[in-house]
Amino acid sequence: MLIREATEADWAAIWPFLHTVVAAGETYTYPRDLGPEQARAMWMLEPPGRTVVAVDEATGAVLGSAKMNPNHMGGAAHIASASFMVDPARSGQGTGRALGEYVLAWARAEGYRAMQFNAVVESNTRAVALWKSLGFEVLATLPEGFLHPTLGYVGLHIMYRRL
Repeated sequence: MLIREATEADWAAIWPFLHTVVAAGETYTYPRDLGPEQARAMWMLEPPGRTVVAVDEATGAVLGSAKMNPNHMGGAAHIASASFMVDPARSGQGTGRALGEYVLAWARAEGYRAMQFNAVVESNTRAVALWKSLGFEVLATLPEGFLHPTLGYVGLHIMYRRL
């Protein structure tokens, strides 16, 4: 697997799985009816942010994507954040872990002191377990902070890791 900077040409491969994940409404706080242009503006970041894709080196298929950015501005700009999308058809193949490790290395190299995830849906147990395995901890949980389409109101975690 190769992880590289996303290009405008990659958007055509990112949008279908990003749309599927967002429309399901189970893991992201994005509007479920998010359109492609609004999604592109939110996902394909300009510096100081960065967007990458994980690509199958044999086939060239985009397996997933991550965007990383300062979580705050001004005196708190030393805290990074990131978001991740993996093609559901490629789930369980290590793409999320590879992207997570890449993002942590990027944040360290850029001089960030910590990384914070602002809204990890509590019922997204695979993501929570992955982030914990990469050294993140749940700082707090906003009770009933997320309306899941089948589970109803579930908690929304704030997760943190010092770099």
